[in-house]
Amino acid sequence: MVRYRFVVDVGIDPETGKRKQLRRTFDSLKEAKAEYASITNRRNEGSFVPPNKITVNEWLDRWLAMKADDLEETTIYSYRITLDRVRGRLGNIRLQDLTEEHVEEWRDWALTHGRVRGKRAGSPLGATSVDMSLARLKEALGRAVTRRLVHVNVAAHVTIPRRARKEERKSKEEVQPWNVQEVQKFIQGIRGERLYAALLLSLMGLRPAEVCGLRWDDVNLENATIVIANTRTMLGNRYVVEKDTKSLAGERVLPLPAPVLAALKAFRALQADERLALGEAYVVSRYVLVHEAGDAFTIKQLRRRAYRLMELLGLRRVRLYDARASCFTFLANNGVPDHILARWAGHTNVKTTKRWYVKPDVEDLRGAATTWDGLHGAAAEEKA
Repeated sequence: MVRYRFVVDVGIDPETGKRKQLRRTFDSLKEAKAEYASITNRRNEGSFVPPNKITVNEWLDRWLAMKADDLEETTIYSYRITLDRVRGRLGNIRLQDLTEEHVEEWRDWALTHGRVRGKRAGSPLGATSVDMSLARLKEALGRAVTRRLVHVNVAAHVTIPRRARKEERKSKEEVQPWNVQEVQKFIQGIRGERLYAALLLSLMGLRPAEVCGLRWDDVNLENATIVIANTRTMLGNRYVVEKDTKSLAGERVLPLPAPVLAALKAFRALQADERLALGEAYVVSRYVLVHEAGDAFTIKQLRRRAYRLMELLGLRRVRLYDARASCFTFLANNGVPDHILARWAGHTNVKTTKRWYVKPDVEDLRGAATTWDGLHGAAAEEKA
């Protein structure tokens, strides 16, 4: 039986720099000529993708290694956790064999059985979590297209069904940040608390990682200012990571409100007494938020203490991070200009601040209801 084979150059291997060739064999000369013409045309157009045996898992590993040069360690950790949800079902498939149907099947599985960690492994993942995994997968596959490992991003048009999003909204009750009365009750209830100053810093809009990373060198008690330039966070609640602020905009100088300034002065004096009492056993860590022996607090420890105080005071349990929302909602409601609000929050764009941190409740809307009376004519009727 006669068969027809051709060898064609398909470019240079970007990793080795060597010329790459492709061999193809066909039963008929017509088929061989057609395929040869197709390959050379695509090669000349720059759209030809040479065959490879890279699996989805292998490409995700390479992609994360590339991203590590541009992203912080905590972000890469988040990416790894997010993509772990994908690997088990899709990871062993060859990258070039992956189809849109594969991704859709994974999405449907994830929405019903996708949790892979902890005691609830095998239970449904929320639509938001699945969407985050999809977003990372789309990004990784998009880079694979750029690298000419695949011809098309098969996940590009896979989305979360509208029904799944609606069901999640119905079942997931959004916890509103504290209103003004709740904030004031908390402040009044913790006046004698050792961490009073640190908790006030949270209530003036600092992220928990910024509170834990604040150093006395960054505090100017004479000018009543603090410099936000350092953070201390945790990976998986297991070990501490110290790093710069989340973004360039996050590095900022903030004025200290009078109550916070007074609390910081008192806290520093208390730490001086504690250091004197312990002598050489005291740990000199330079951080503002420290234990009685001088060792720095972790975010986990700060959160636990805050939650315990909420319980003791009979307040709704909200995330410590949501103190930012309470702060910025109050500032926005009281006329602080947008550019000041964004600068205080450490954001480049005020749209970010307003979208995620300004959350007026029904009481904040009372003024609008009163204003509406003018449209109704209620005020005029009363005068008449």
